Amino acid sequence: MAEPLTAVTDTHPLLYHVGARPARLGRRARAHFGACERREALLYVPAAVIWECSLLARRGRVDLGRPVRRFFETLFSNPAYQPLELTPEQVYLAAEAQPNDDPFDALICAAARSLDLALITRDEDIRASALVTVAW
Repeated sequence: MAEPLTAVTDTHPLLYHVGARPARLGRRARAHFGACERREALLYVPAAVIWECSLLARRGRVDLGRPVRRFFETLFSNPAYQPLELTPEQVYLAAEAQPNDDPFDALICAAARSLDLALITRDEDIRASALVTVAW
């Protein structure tokens, strides 16, 4: 059996996927999420993504359909989705190189960099920064 595909997700692709808006995902992103649903790939969800989702839900900008904890417990019940804890190394990487002024973007890029994995995102600032390989 081939080794599973592995990537890290930014906040918006995860929300597009779980919000049943796959048309908003790029071809590679859609394929990766599909492979995760079939348990043929892995996707790391950085702690910064979890926190950003909670803030967006609190502000009413997204509707997770349940409390944040239950939302992510459900997501992580599929072993293809793995939480990625925030580490001091990620904080150092985020402080050393930032794609823009958004602290979430810095931490999410740092998470992908710490694992040397592609980041699923359509964020043009992140793509232009060349800090990480972007899959979209």
